Amino acid sequence: MAMGVPAAQETLLRAMYDVFSTDARDAFIPRCLAPDVDWPNVLDGVRLHGREEVRAYWARQFAAGHPLVRLEGLHLDEDGERVVATVRPGLRAETGDQWADGTVEHVYRFDEDGLVSRMDVRQP
Repeated sequence: MAMGVPAAQETLLRAMYDVFSTDARDAFIPRCLAPDVDWPNVLDGVRLHGREEVRAYWARQFAAGHPLVRLEGLHLDEDGERVVATVRPGLRAETGDQWADGTVEHVYRFDEDGLVSRMDVRQP
């Protein structure tokens, strides 16, 4: 159960994490990300703007390896507006899935249509 998270936002985020590491992620982008989404490019330390920039970023990540992200919990942030996803990053390797020892937090804002309008990454 996600502590205080509106049901529609919880459903959307759970679906996002379910499809991220699959070939269905590109088709899912219009159903989860706002057209003008503001997204972090963690690799280069810059912000991305719009679905196509996020799609290209994800393609670059998957070209370099097979990233994994396991959702471990959801809760509302202190402001009561943002939704925090606690996730464990990983990488799919020939020897099996390898998971990081620690977690990170993905912090989401949503637009009036219920789509993700911004995501930030922070340490727990």
